[in-house]
Amino acid sequence: MKTLIVSIPFFSSNMSVVAYRLNTRGGEKLLGMMDNYTPPRDAVLSPGLDLVKSLGIEPLAGEFPLFVDINEYHLLMGVPLTLGLPPEKLICILPNNIKPDEPVLDKCRELHESGYHIAVDGLLDGHTSNPLFELIDSIIVDTRDYTPEAKFIDAMKGLSQVKQIILSEIPDMENFNQLVGIENTLYSGRFYKQPITKGKTEISPVKINALRLLNQINEEDFDLSNIADTIEHDPSLSISLLRFINTVMPRKINSIRNAVAILGQKEVKRWATAALSIKLAEDRPSEITKVSLIRARFAENLAPSFEMGGVAPSLFMMGLFSLLDIILEKPMKDAAKEVALDEQVKDALVNNSGDFYKVLEFIFAYERANWDAVAIKMVQNNLKLEEIITAFVDALVWYKALLDAIGEDSQ
Repeated sequence: MKTLIVSIPFFSSNMSVVAYRLNTRGGEKLLGMMDNYTPPRDAVLSPGLDLVKSLGIEPLAGEFPLFVDINEYHLLMGVPLTLGLPPEKLICILPNNIKPDEPVLDKCRELHESGYHIAVDGLLDGHTSNPLFELIDSIIVDTRDYTPEAKFIDAMKGLSQVKQIILSEIPDMENFNQLVGIENTLYSGRFYKQPITKGKTEISPVKINALRLLNQINEEDFDLSNIADTIEHDPSLSISLLRFINTVMPRKINSIRNAVAILGQKEVKRWATAALSIKLAEDRPSEITKVSLIRARFAENLAPSFEMGGVAPSLFMMGLFSLLDIILEKPMKDAAKEVALDEQVKDALVNNSGDFYKVLEFIFAYERANWDAVAIKMVQNNLKLEEIITAFVDALVWYKALLDAIGEDSQ
């Protein structure tokens, strides 16, 4: 596998994830080729769709539809029809400069007849007069090309015929709040995970209990009896634990203490990592839980590549708590005081400095699909392309398996 991948979430107006877009970058482009260079293989095959075919849609998008780019060559060759991917879960994104000749129009009609939806990345050449317009279900609009005022409104004119508009690259909550509420519109960008600069002084009792348990399991040799006491006082955690044990080692359980004793420290920590992350973030966008857990596993997997194999568990905790300010709704320097973290993790999260921050900074660039920054950091840290891809794909698969095990209805 020579292609970097990341899934970018699309939100509804109430901040619920409803779809993802697959963003890819081939190794040839990443390592110095011009951005408009397309390797011969990529011109006739689709690395993104190849990955979807091999991994499945669930690790990339959970239960939601996945938007995937295809070019004119892929379309004319019958992609994605030839790959047998489910039409209800896949939306094909065409480039906005694709020529609307009869072979292209025929293939688009064939996709529609087979149940696939079609999106276009940007406004079509000729806009509503383009013959392709009537076959398009979604238009992705990069908000960086417009302002929320007159220029943006003019660009949106005539799009009412399109079933869905997707406003991408929204930088912050201020811009999101200006744009939210447009009919039949989805939203994408970094707005949902902006750092908190000021926030609440009190933490809800539910979060206090979750933080207490997280601190307990992060002790070097934690006491399982204390863990059981904490879980017994929280019905939702008790149910989650019993679901988990039924998945990993089905048997009759007569008490929470019995369940904890059977699982042991390693499995209790595995369960608690996911269950408590979900509980802490249950009043935030569900994507926060997913990002936190995937960052945690990705950071842990990258430890050998950054020559930090001996501190992989600490890197995991760094990724897990990298959105703690948003979860607790207070600045990171205050949020970090609520959990037991070592100094290197705190330095990375609070001060954006230290050796650990190199890993976190790389993860930030990767998940934003900032491939130029990824390439620079790869060179600076002597990282290997295959190791990065393996580390991220494993994080996706691990996250899916973890949520399946605890039985949570979260993407």
